[in-house]
Amino acid sequence: MKIDVLTLFPEMFAPVTESSILGRAVQKGILSVETTDIRNFSNDKHNKADEYPFGGGGGMVMMPEPIFGALESVGAEGKKIIYMSPRGRLLDMKKIEELACMDELVILCGHYEGVDQRAIDYWDMEEISIGDYVLTGGELPAMVLIDCVARMIPDVLGNENSARDESIYSGLLEHPQYTKPREYRGMNVPEVLVSGNHRLIELWKLREALLLTKKRRPDLFDEFVKKDNDFSKDERKIVEEIIKIDV
Repeated sequence: MKIDVLTLFPEMFAPVTESSILGRAVQKGILSVETTDIRNFSNDKHNKADEYPFGGGGGMVMMPEPIFGALESVGAEGKKIIYMSPRGRLLDMKKIEELACMDELVILCGHYEGVDQRAIDYWDMEEISIGDYVLTGGELPAMVLIDCVARMIPDVLGNENSARDESIYSGLLEHPQYTKPREYRGMNVPEVLVSGNHRLIELWKLREALLLTKKRRPDLFDEFVKKDNDFSKDERKIVEEIIKIDV
């Protein structure tokens, strides 16, 4: 996948896209993340990219001209263009999976009080939010989106099933995890996890995931139990048990 990021602060991306799993994906040629400095397309001698909004109001708005120039420079016409915006659709699993199937993405990072609406309309951008809060710019949300999407691309993670099997992608929050030492400061690893009985371990993981999801995300829990899941007899018994528990 090739991702073009249009931003006023391209230097922010290198620590994320050149490190860890994303960095290895880039080195392998599975993922390409290119940043374009929007200021380079300003006709202002000081590379100004923002202006006061018509109609008044606090703050500055990014002007259309530098944005158009940046988009044209990366050949954005006909590509999927995303504008990171707090008023956009909330980024969720369905949207992540949809974006992960694309060969190319263009992401516009706004700043100040946003961008001129004409840029959004002309380029038919999809506005996406990562949560009901406002950040100083679209750079951090863009990094979140890139990380989420990249993990769903085949071969980015070592185990091709791990991205979909873990946590919320399975429909449940992830069960508790433990590692060595077996006892630490009086706290012990649950006995079932060191029993060697793989079937009991899987049932324990399911039970803990169900309990945690019901407690913290009842919306996900309700959706999960409504599905026509292919549960075994033992799994169905656990699900029915947790449904009756008042958490």
